Amino acid sequence: MREFARLYAELDETTATNRKLDALQQYFSSAAPENAAWAVYFLAGGKPRQAVPSKLLRQVAIEYAALDEWLFDECYTAVGDLAETIAHILPPAERHGDVGLAQWMRERIGPLRGADPLAIRDALFSYWNELDWRERFLLTKLIGGGFRVGVSRLLVTRALSAIAAVDSKLIAQRLMGWTDGSVAPTASGFLQLIAAPSDGEHRLRGGQPYPFFLAHQLQGEPSALGPLANWQVEWKYDGIRAQLVRRGGQNYLWSRGEDLITERFPELAALALPEGTVIDGEVLIWVDSAVPAASVTAAAAPEASSSAAGVPLADVQAAGFPAPFADLQKRIGRKTLSAKLLTELPAVLVAYDLLEEDGVDLRGLPQRERRTLLEALVDSVYRPQLRLSPLVEAPSWEALAQLRGQARVRAVEGMMLKAADARYGVGRTKDVGTWWKWKVDPYSVDAVLIYAQAGHGRRASLYTDYTFAVWDVDAAGERKLVPFAKAYSGLTDAEIAQVDSAIRKSTVEKFGPVRSVRPTMVFEIGFEGIALSSRHKAGIAVRFPRILRRRDDKCVDEADTLDTLKALLAAAGP
Repeated sequence: MREFARLYAELDETTATNRKLDALQQYFSSAAPENAAWAVYFLAGGKPRQAVPSKLLRQVAIEYAALDEWLFDECYTAVGDLAETIAHILPPAERHGDVGLAQWMRERIGPLRGADPLAIRDALFSYWNELDWRERFLLTKLIGGGFRVGVSRLLVTRALSAIAAVDSKLIAQRLMGWTDGSVAPTASGFLQLIAAPSDGEHRLRGGQPYPFFLAHQLQGEPSALGPLANWQVEWKYDGIRAQLVRRGGQNYLWSRGEDLITERFPELAALALPEGTVIDGEVLIWVDSAVPAASVTAAAAPEASSSAAGVPLADVQAAGFPAPFADLQKRIGRKTLSAKLLTELPAVLVAYDLLEEDGVDLRGLPQRERRTLLEALVDSVYRPQLRLSPLVEAPSWEALAQLRGQARVRAVEGMMLKAADARYGVGRTKDVGTWWKWKVDPYSVDAVLIYAQAGHGRRASLYTDYTFAVWDVDAAGERKLVPFAKAYSGLTDAEIAQVDSAIRKSTVEKFGPVRSVRPTMVFEIGFEGIALSSRHKAGIAVRFPRILRRRDDKCVDEADTLDTLKALLAAAGP
């Protein structure tokens, strides 16, 4: 634990990539394999399950430190982070333990989950009495489920590649599935992770997916990419990016976040794929059972303006369309999938790419060749749960832009542009070809900031998490602000400092960590999708809200209304 706590502190205290890389290499070079295995799990994105509720952690810390509750609350308000607050207020340890990270996870933290509160109290008293400040801070992060660290998975891959003298792409491939959490990290797993390449490399993969190839955001005009004939164009869906793996007579469905989600989608787990098949695609809830055509052409498409207004849905969506992401969330969030839910919200996998066939890795083939093989596979399986991502064909970039204007009506986010000769890369790279995402502009409304909460980490002393509202008229005819979205990204450090100062000067009430502020600031809020929601006070939920800019040119009375949001919802189509 001591070594990992030191590494965690070093990574948290610097933003210099080379310093982080050096710290990672030093740790992995000296750590015991069983401890290094757990470190890889956390640093690569694995999330610890909460072992002790935050409320109980707070109560036990107050008792151990012999503090009044009000004084703990004042410390927490000043610090802004529970783990850091606890680490600060505890008295010095009387002894020092030397238990490794793996033993902590297996024998100390794991048994706390679901234990009696008195047993948890006694255990924490004992643990805190043998840990220094950094170790206590890390322990609270691990048992509270709030572990985060400013290091990318790519940096972890580079560090492992350096100490093992193994190609980083092979390390990235071996890391796939590492953070799933269904199997505990082990010393043997870590040694296999950094082992020299072998002839049996492919057989060791089991049900693991390949690293996902990611797209870059297209900023300029697509015509700068050269002839349209050199590009494969598809719709960009808003679902769960996933790989469906068929190995050992079993299907495995992996999300891009490396969660094994097979049990959440039994209709996809039941697909009879040939052995040794890996498909890259998007999990969606589909509204219609009809199988879509493999190609949509500009010539056959209805006339469309950039807003796609007036396009007959019967023409544009004759093959059905994906349901809003909120419907997909209903499938993800249920522990039990009833027959009714499976019937009402049927899942499909829209296939983008074929990565493996008959156990042979196809990622080195050009995009056009993989597409031909994919079409043949989907045609041979022919099940409504497996659909081919349709190609979008047009005679020119201008005609393609017209088709892109139909995106909202088609319930998609825009288009994917894939170089026809591109190999399937690892992550967001351009060394084997490029994928671009050509998204439509986000929805946007002007909204009023009404609540604020302090951030975390280096922003713990600043108000950076905001709640925004739009105007509505109640039954009595009175105009009021109705909250509709929360956002915390989109402002620079300088802008955050200005907003923080304004929040402190205009605070009306405090509700724990939340401040209610006098409506004085208007912001343009962008979001990707909009849907009805009975869970939100406004009756509407938006997807991926973020701050586009502060509107100092607008007074509060000029902010948009709930009717504006309803009009966007109506224009969004089904």
